[in-house]
Amino acid sequence: MAKRSLYQRLRSTAQVRLALFALGALLIVISPIIGVLPGPGFLILFPVGLMLCLQNSAWAKRIYVRFKWRHPRYAGWTDRVMRRTSAARRRAREALIAADGETLENRGSGI
Repeated sequence: MAKRSLYQRLRSTAQVRLALFALGALLIVISPIIGVLPGPGFLILFPVGLMLCLQNSAWAKRIYVRFKWRHPRYAGWTDRVMRRTSAARRRAREALIAADGETLENRGSGI
């Protein structure tokens, strides 16, 4: 049986999960303030805060899934910024479907 990492063991307690969620929410709130300063502060703080909130709150996950369903264009961008594996799988699947569609079109035209 594989050993769990320290982060996974710490996240198993409710107090740590609440603290990580609060830290994520704080980073999300601070990111627009940091965004006016020169540098990529907003682009770093916001995804990290969102990631902490999504990892540690079922409520935040439900809200995010609803947002992704209503606004797929923006959700794809946020998935890409957060480097979510689901976004990578989705892009690979869409590329495969597009490639299959091109081969079917080529067969149908006699090429």
